Amino acid sequence: MRPRIAFIEPAQGLPALTQCRTNDTRLQMQDRVQRSVHYGPWLVGLGAALWGTESAWRIPLNELFDAKVIVFWEHVLILIMFLPILIPRLCEIPKVQPRTWCYLLFSGFAGSAVGTIFFTLALKYGNPTVVNVVLNVQPVISTVGAFLLFGDRLAHRFFLYAAMAIIAGVFVSVSHPTMIGVSFERAGLNLGSGYALICALFWGLSTVAGRGVMIGMSLRLASSMRIVIGLGCMTVILLVYGKLHGTTLWPAAAQAHPVKAIVLLFLLASVSGGIPLLIYFQGLHLTRASTAGYFEMMQTLAAVCITWGIFHATLHAHQVIAALILIVAVAMVHHVQQQVETSGQRG
Repeated sequence: MRPRIAFIEPAQGLPALTQCRTNDTRLQMQDRVQRSVHYGPWLVGLGAALWGTESAWRIPLNELFDAKVIVFWEHVLILIMFLPILIPRLCEIPKVQPRTWCYLLFSGFAGSAVGTIFFTLALKYGNPTVVNVVLNVQPVISTVGAFLLFGDRLAHRFFLYAAMAIIAGVFVSVSHPTMIGVSFERAGLNLGSGYALICALFWGLSTVAGRGVMIGMSLRLASSMRIVIGLGCMTVILLVYGKLHGTTLWPAAAQAHPVKAIVLLFLLASVSGGIPLLIYFQGLHLTRASTAGYFEMMQTLAAVCITWGIFHATLHAHQVIAALILIVAVAMVHHVQQQVETSGQRG
């Protein structure tokens, strides 16, 4: 028989035992929430950094497959991996609000398919230095979108550290900073620059949409449905380009090296695909979009490390210094935003 502590009258001047326990439980829950919010942005950064490792697998895969076909197979394999967490969550679908579905559709459409296509086009028609510089405006777009859609409050010092992060991101992504001005002068506002801006717009707004998804949907359902939508988009794209047939999906180069193709596709879909997506969405669940966009810059940092460590690209001193400044700057973005959120909760 359970003890009836709740019905015992407390002595005068002494708090009830249940009240103490309730207050203790409430304080413990608040502490857990605070700890979660503290590490949330770093989960976003970890997920983005794992995405940045994709060049280790994608570059050798480019020798075996068309770029669009690689993205298609990546989504197929991730969906197969996610089936065990998707099927038990299908019962939640009728409970999801229409607004959340809109966020998810845009996130899958803009982030998984369209943004990647415009990035490919930007590299094809534009100057690589200009493209890398332009893409660093993506966090600014995330901040503006989060402010307009979710009313994110921005600290006064946020703008200082955000600017430091963007400038550091530019220096991390560019091997020869002295060529930035020359590259812009030669390229101007050409087609490649326009594609890069559109790509940054889609990827930045995709971060905001992802935050909207995580407000109204569970992690497992959101991650899985993001892949379902992305796969649907890639299927349509392959149909439009006439590449949804056997000879293109598994070309002669892949047939000549089947083990290499399967292993690289598996690593792309797991280490640089499904695993970071789960980590990233969990981070978005705990992080405001205005902050998350800057932690996504860890993807650039990881990509530079991969090209240096695996493909033996030259790593310059200014990139190392800029990487350290970038880490400190995004940490300070989170710190000052955390103070604003804490003061808002107290108010």
